[in-house]
Amino acid sequence: MKAVIPVAGAGTKLRPLTYTQPKALIPIAGKTILSHIVDQLSEAGITEFIFIVGYLGEKIQDYVKQTYPHLTTHFVFQNERQGTGHAVELTKQIIGNEPIFVALGDTMCEFDIKEIMESPISMIGVKKVDDPRNFGVASMDEEGFIEQLVEKPAIPKSNMALVGLYKIIETDILFQCLTQLFVENITTRGEYNLTDALACMLQKGTRFKSFKVANWYDCGKKESILETNATLLKKMGGNVPEAHDYKDTIIIHPVSIAEGCTISNTIIGPNVAIGPNTTISQSIIRDSIIGGFTHLHEVVLDNSLIGSDASVKGLSRSLNIGDNTEIDFG
Repeated sequence: MKAVIPVAGAGTKLRPLTYTQPKALIPIAGKTILSHIVDQLSEAGITEFIFIVGYLGEKIQDYVKQTYPHLTTHFVFQNERQGTGHAVELTKQIIGNEPIFVALGDTMCEFDIKEIMESPISMIGVKKVDDPRNFGVASMDEEGFIEQLVEKPAIPKSNMALVGLYKIIETDILFQCLTQLFVENITTRGEYNLTDALACMLQKGTRFKSFKVANWYDCGKKESILETNATLLKKMGGNVPEAHDYKDTIIIHPVSIAEGCTISNTIIGPNVAIGPNTTISQSIIRDSIIGGFTHLHEVVLDNSLIGSDASVKGLSRSLNIGDNTEIDFG
């Protein structure tokens, strides 16, 4: 089975950070969003991945090749973002008629991936939400088989939202339905959506069984990313290099600190993730994500998201700044 991961989005809600860095490469709890997804699927036995890239796609390509040289990887460029259905259709020549597992590039969930892989039928991940109008929505029978799929309905018939995880066995029917969307120009909010193609598959007789995810982590905006970071750090326990020498520094767990960091006269934590080769001195950092190769001096940061190669000196603020930024409040 091949894994298909669409990561072509621009991540506009996370600007300025995503001006220079793809959303999928934002670090959460010591790993990028993309690595959380790839590691989960590769541990279940998937060794071939197709990444649909677009905005800053070369960075994702370089990251994947450097981080996962043991995997078989393909990169398909979606130059015009026309929706998830359009993105998956671009992989047709690579997939052929083989079964696939589709995981949207900002979908971090906890679920029994091995059970899903062993199932002989197609499956779709769902999660109960308070307001499903901004999601694909599934209606199911008592046995969990899906009866109807609707993308972003104005009046939802169910509160079970699609989380962006799809195991599809009948890929020949999938691509027939995707072609039908294009020919008949069937769009939702101006885009060709995968949900509409799956609804077409239902009409053609394909059976989908739903599976519920234990947790669905939101990575859509700054506040939700920081909340997800804190939740995963508490769950995973954080990670601090054993051989560190952080002079006169207090660490309040859970905290994740990458290799190569130089930290002195600082209080770190709780709920802080720091990228590699970052330098921090005379500061207090809590509930924040700090990128790699960043310099912080005499700062107090709370609920902040700092990109890579940034420099911040002398302030007490809540920040959201992108890569390659220098700020001096001294």
